[in-house]
Amino acid sequence: MNYYLIILINEWKLWEGKWELIDGIPYAMSPSPLPKHQKVAAELRYEFTSALKKSKCDKCNAYDPLDYKITDDTILIPDILIVCDEIKKPYLDFAPSLVVEILSPSIALKDRNTKYQLYEQQQIKYYLIIDTDTREIEIYELKDDKYVLQAFSTPYQFELSTDCSIAVELGNIFI
Repeated sequence: MNYYLIILINEWKLWEGKWELIDGIPYAMSPSPLPKHQKVAAELRYEFTSALKKSKCDKCNAYDPLDYKITDDTILIPDILIVCDEIKKPYLDFAPSLVVEILSPSIALKDRNTKYQLYEQQQIKYYLIIDTDTREIEIYELKDDKYVLQAFSTPYQFELSTDCSIAVELGNIFI
């Protein structure tokens, strides 16, 4: 790794705006999401939070975008995460139980390919890809170390940890 890249990686938190790093390559997270993207994200976060409260999964929490540091040169910012452990640093440094990416035209290919592979490698149990244009929800569940596309149903049952299972009304997010 060259000297410039080491400085770049060590200072990612100081950069202006939102950035992701993938193998040391910075990707700007702008422009800001479209209103329909934000609306779907808010509705989905509400559904996750409500389901977690109903199920009394005390150690699991739903989060809006936050930095997920996989390695020193790979830092992602999923749209929504469910984490079933305490986050002790100013960023997440372990695999969440679930991540959601809401597609935007400028980054859809990255979400479907690069991030898909990274999340699968990190053994994140669930990866949801949401397309606001087609109003489709793809649910990938990790089985035998590979993501398998699940049949969509609502409510959908997520087994987040050994002691936490939630049923989420996914059909409500496009209202």
